[in-house]
Amino acid sequence: MSVLWPDFVQHDVMLDDKTTLALPAMTALYARITHINQLQALAKFKVRRFVLGGGSNLVLTGDFDGLMLHMGIGGCTLISEDDKAWYVQAGAGECWHDFVAWTLDQGWPGLENLVLIPGTVGAAPVQNIGAYGLEMGERFFSLHAVDMASGDLRSFTREECRFAYRNSLFKQEGWSYDGCFAITDVTFRLPKIWEPRIHYADLAAELDERTLSDRMSAHEVAKAVIRVRQRKLPDPATLRNAGSFFQNPMVDEKCAHLLKAKFPDLPTYPQPDGTIKLAAGWMIEQAGWKGRSLGAVGMYEKQALVLINHHQATGKDVLALLDAVRADVRRTFGVELLPEPVFL
Repeated sequence: MSVLWPDFVQHDVMLDDKTTLALPAMTALYARITHINQLQALAKFKVRRFVLGGGSNLVLTGDFDGLMLHMGIGGCTLISEDDKAWYVQAGAGECWHDFVAWTLDQGWPGLENLVLIPGTVGAAPVQNIGAYGLEMGERFFSLHAVDMASGDLRSFTREECRFAYRNSLFKQEGWSYDGCFAITDVTFRLPKIWEPRIHYADLAAELDERTLSDRMSAHEVAKAVIRVRQRKLPDPATLRNAGSFFQNPMVDEKCAHLLKAKFPDLPTYPQPDGTIKLAAGWMIEQAGWKGRSLGAVGMYEKQALVLINHHQATGKDVLALLDAVRADVRRTFGVELLPEPVFL
């Protein structure tokens, strides 16, 4: 007997217009989620699932034979405040950039370094997005998610989310398989005693000595970040891409010292835990891939970290370029690059 799906579930839906890389693929089942009740109604169905946000961090390698849950839960609100912070909640389907802009317009600073990052609020904790000296996890307070194995709505604290560099509980334990958690809303703690984060290299270079000060506003920081991002990164609406395609590698101090001895210009960034972050984009460029293509895909001419879809690329094309870039970086530097996007 065939399964009787709720009316809001569609069959055989194309996904190329639902991801920023625009790779051709179809999902057997698709549901646009605008309310928690929809998720709870679908929890009883035993089927492979994937939670889709803005599609800006996803590589489709072929058709998906399960249920695609496309998060569209909206809403932004101040839920509480105390002497030290504002607590601001947003629905998982809210556009991340629009949410950050809204908080700044309300006079609540703290997320300005993360402006213009593509994607949705609900996807931000999965990846623990970060840019220009700030990670989302530093401003995170809590989230709600539906356990798709049981239909229960659960709350997660910052500690329970296990945030790491471009990682979290939801990515570590497979937010994309049957039994996953579907994030419904996220709450951020935005500090009332605020200091600008303006000393990250690219951002500092954007600001001259007159504006590079502790007195500049969050709006000014956001505008500088936008200028840097627009100059270096392509707009997915005009040039299909998935943003930064590789993570910056983390190595120990000994490895970093040996690499700097051989490659003195290699940018390195010491981390609080004693590891050293290496600049993946610089290594990709030195390996000869900046502005270079392989078939229908290539690495962006202005930023070697970004993989772009020139025209009608497939998941197979992306995987071929991924392997080629990683092999050349490994051969040149002895360092293994890890991709940032989720592969499905």
